[in-house]
Amino acid sequence: MSNTSIKKSLVFAILILLVWGCKVSETSLKTENKAVPISFGQTSASEEAELKPWKSLFTDPYLIALIDTALVHNQELNILLQEINIVNNEVRAKKGEYLPFVDLQAGGGMDKVGRYTRDGVVEANHEIKEGKEFPEPLSDVMVGAFASWELDVWKKLRNAKKSAVFNYLSSVEGKNFMVTQMVAEIANSYFELLALDNQLEILNQNIEIQTNALQIVKMQKEAAKVTELAVKRFEAEVAKNKSLIYLIHQQITEEENKINLLLGRFPQPILRNSGAFQSLIPKRIEAGLPSQLLANRPDIRQAELDLEAAKLDVKVAKANFYPQFRITAGLGFQAFNPKYLVTTPESLIYSFAGDLVAPLINRNAIKAHYNSATSKQVQAVFNYERSILNGYLEVANQLALISNLEKSYALKTQQVEALTSSISISNNLFRSARADYMEVLLTQRDALEAKLELIETKRDQLHALVNVYQALGGGWN
Repeated sequence: MSNTSIKKSLVFAILILLVWGCKVSETSLKTENKAVPISFGQTSASEEAELKPWKSLFTDPYLIALIDTALVHNQELNILLQEINIVNNEVRAKKGEYLPFVDLQAGGGMDKVGRYTRDGVVEANHEIKEGKEFPEPLSDVMVGAFASWELDVWKKLRNAKKSAVFNYLSSVEGKNFMVTQMVAEIANSYFELLALDNQLEILNQNIEIQTNALQIVKMQKEAAKVTELAVKRFEAEVAKNKSLIYLIHQQITEEENKINLLLGRFPQPILRNSGAFQSLIPKRIEAGLPSQLLANRPDIRQAELDLEAAKLDVKVAKANFYPQFRITAGLGFQAFNPKYLVTTPESLIYSFAGDLVAPLINRNAIKAHYNSATSKQVQAVFNYERSILNGYLEVANQLALISNLEKSYALKTQQVEALTSSISISNNLFRSARADYMEVLLTQRDALEAKLELIETKRDQLHALVNVYQALGGGWN
């Protein structure tokens, strides 16, 4: 066969591989919907969301110290940081795949062939020097550099590297989102502790009041003004409130240990300033525009980066249908005797070759991989849209809660003031026999419940402040 025929056959074979390899059933990618309402349902909204660093939002030095400790010692956060390092190494690995691979190789060996074989006849009839036959056995020494390089014609390798980069950035945003959750959880638990301490104080005060009232009832019974029933009802009320103290102590223990877990340490008391709880006034946070959630919330940014990575993964899977071009080359020295190893050009060896490979039969695995990548891209779109919707609803709910709790707290304050005044009034009326003992008992009970509810409302206000700050995307920076 002539050289011309060989060239024509090679060209024909290459064309067949290109045409067959490029036959791909095209699947359009699903596009994401980024549209959000223009406001959070407020009558007026600021243009910029107020997302100051968390140390500007929280001024309590005990709370700041707790959060600082958690950012260093929280085990889950440190595990996530190592995951980020792993993903970063994957980026470096993907980057190296579309660069040439060069290996240094050295070797040696020895070979003895039979004289009555083809190689034996060749050795016997060819001399290196006059009067010298091939050495027997024949040694072989080689050293050289050999390279292989897959030409990234379809950008498969570069797209894989870009996808790894997006996955790395996504893992960073995942860490940021975890930090926002951890900061919010510690702050909410800290405020819960302050509220429990204040409830405990009010409960002790109320027990003291009821104990005094019990003594009065006992004196009234001795004077035959009330019956034993009144004494027993007051004793039961005092016992009930004393039992509540132990329940609150248990809640305090559990809340402290919840914080200790986040701080990565064994149980110990949580230092706090409970006396400042009643004077805490929740700050107002400007929510900004809903569209800013796309840039501010780490979980939304993470979902967006995951979507970009999924799009590139589809391109990588699609490129598997196309022919692959590979170049191999080598350069080195080889001789049967080490003293001839660097003798040039006699011992010089080199090679250069190009390969073209395309899938021809049984492409089911490639099709399955491509279809899976396409489905994952659709999943990423839905996850991104869900993250946007969830972020918007969280902010809207917390803003409405802040407004409603502010009005509720004002009314509960009036209720507590009225019931506190009614305690002394009912006691005076009871002493002068113008009020029934049940009126005294119910008044004290209502006043206690109102005070406890007022503390819970204050706690809920502080929780709403923390939650809206987190929902807007603050707390990680």
